[in-house]
Amino acid sequence: MLFKTNIKDIPYKKKVAIIGTGFVGSTTAYAIMMKELAREIVLVDINRKASQGEILDIAHGIPSMGSGSIYAGDYSDCKDSDLIIITAGRNRREGETRLELAEGNLAIVKSVLENLAPHYTKGIIVLITNPVDIITQKAIEWTGLPEGRVFGTGCLLDSSRFVRAIADHLNVNTELVHGMIVGEHGESQLPVWSMVTVSGIQIDEYCKIKGIPFTSEDKQKIADTVRTMGADIIKTKGKTHFGIATCVASLADAIINGRTTISTVSTILKGEYGVNGIATSLPCIVSNNGVEKRLTEKFSDEEVKLFKDSAEKLEKVVNQFKDI
Repeated sequence: MLFKTNIKDIPYKKKVAIIGTGFVGSTTAYAIMMKELAREIVLVDINRKASQGEILDIAHGIPSMGSGSIYAGDYSDCKDSDLIIITAGRNRREGETRLELAEGNLAIVKSVLENLAPHYTKGIIVLITNPVDIITQKAIEWTGLPEGRVFGTGCLLDSSRFVRAIADHLNVNTELVHGMIVGEHGESQLPVWSMVTVSGIQIDEYCKIKGIPFTSEDKQKIADTVRTMGADIIKTKGKTHFGIATCVASLADAIINGRTTISTVSTILKGEYGVNGIATSLPCIVSNNGVEKRLTEKFSDEEVKLFKDSAEKLEKVVNQFKDI
């Protein structure tokens, strides 16, 4: 157990620490700055010179569109942060799965947490580093912090992509669509079609009412598009960072400003759908206390089976690193 569990009762400072300031970290800082969610943002990276460059670039925007303080620091500057975002790690290469990143990025994140621990006084820790479910599992174990105070972004971005893909297919506004991806942030992720609604109506019924053909083949095409979207973006531009940054900004708003939200993020399950002791994604209530509660919906029998299969796949990988 790396961290002290007696978290201090320190007033909210609207302070965010971002550890790892590559494309994801710097874009996340920019998104948080533009939405004016934090009064103070500290960027921590082994390459402090690069962090300083990102800060100058961000700070040189229109002053009225981001009035918070942003600076390069070290682990000691993470003290009293309300939110600590960890993005440190190697990016996925073309043709590589997220799970293939596990060994190297586990070592990086463990080192980050060891360096952070002496300076940690409070704050929610959100992990972005892939494979995020495996990283989250081990980070929760390593830190020993109370449940909900450490979690991963999981299928948050996948769910956002899912909603966008459905809206595009049906030619409707994304605000009318509610849907989620659960399970692994990766190859075994699961679209929960039984819970997808459009204008508050279950999607199959909506399409029937509107006379829109919507077949199982259409569903599979959308699911495949969402599952491979990250890899497809990497093929074209070498990285993904805008989508996850804006998703994390929504989490930051919930945590810093107490605007409770429901997000599909990764935590260690305790019996939900028959899965126990494995970090994977389900819809969760997220607030300034972190993850307050995991929500269970009425999945179809097939969806429950696929969710369990996804968890079993993750468990096999986690077991490879149980001694780390």
